Amino acid sequence: MVPVSGAPFSQMVTDDRYAYLAGLVAADFPAGQAVMGHPGEETTAVMQAISKILNELGLNCSDIVRVDVHLSDLDYFDQMDEAYRSFFEGEEFPARTTTESPRLFGGASVEITVQARLRD
Repeated sequence: MVPVSGAPFSQMVTDDRYAYLAGLVAADFPAGQAVMGHPGEETTAVMQAISKILNELGLNCSDIVRVDVHLSDLDYFDQMDEAYRSFFEGEEFPARTTTESPRLFGGASVEITVQARLRD
């Protein structure tokens, strides 16, 4: 599920405690391209992809401990936040930083990077 890239970085790295996923945007996935330009839908597409990647490691969104969200415009915050929160149960959320990054890959509105704790 991890998208293949020819760029000089790893899409995912694990150590003995954590999985580190590089930033993902909807433009990274063929199905995600259909939602480009809709920040809430882009967030949902990216979080679904992240969930699938985590599932391949035997993890789920409850194992995420840190998130970085880049928005092409901070005015998209509420749309992103509404879609994002649906991936977590209750009121337990990972630490998160949200910043404005006006030029995201592929013209995306949302890019999300996560760090998840591996299970024993």
